[in-house]
Amino acid sequence: MMRPEPDRRTPAAESHVSLPAGLPTEIATLAAAAHVSDAELVRRTLAGQHDPFAALVARYQKRAFWIAFHVLGSSEDARDVTQEAFVRLFRSLERYDFTRSFYTWFYRIVMNLAIDLLRKHRSAPARPIEELLPSLPDEREAQGDRTLERTEQDAMVWRVLEHLDTKFRAVLVLRDIHGLSCREIAPILRVTHATARWRLHRGRQLFRDQWERLERGGATLGGER
Repeated sequence: MMRPEPDRRTPAAESHVSLPAGLPTEIATLAAAAHVSDAELVRRTLAGQHDPFAALVARYQKRAFWIAFHVLGSSEDARDVTQEAFVRLFRSLERYDFTRSFYTWFYRIVMNLAIDLLRKHRSAPARPIEELLPSLPDEREAQGDRTLERTEQDAMVWRVLEHLDTKFRAVLVLRDIHGLSCREIAPILRVTHATARWRLHRGRQLFRDQWERLERGGATLGGER
């Protein structure tokens, strides 16, 4: 299966790197502090402090955007989903279960919003990925401008993904693009571990079939809905 190389870093490690530029020093320092857990930032926010929530936003802003983007294929929609996700996060912090993973809980909010929006716009034509990639600040790329070959491959990846059912698309995005394990994905999508593994297996089969069809010059793609 041809796809973008996944980011194999764990979400916990990711939360302490690649922070947005231009953060106030105190927020950047707090967000980058590996010894301060996400749960501790939630506790401090509930205690009435403002900087800890800003630090949470800084830790997860980029990851939330890219998850939403890879589900939706639209930078504008991804930004809207990311903003709404943080609004909902703030409003629901009091319901956070401190015995559970913060990133699993937050990614569920992001995925639910992204999937809901995708279903609303599913019948509308998507913007070609070629129009989006040149203007997007993809921090995962540290080697300068993308080659034409890589850009064309990404366009093909998106063309295949957009024809897959959302349940397969979601697990492929989380596993093969963002590097989460099926055990991490299962609670995000509120399915069993076995279901997450089956969707990954079936989604990869469908992706591979569609990819090969596209390489053979198939003008029309069809997916399992």
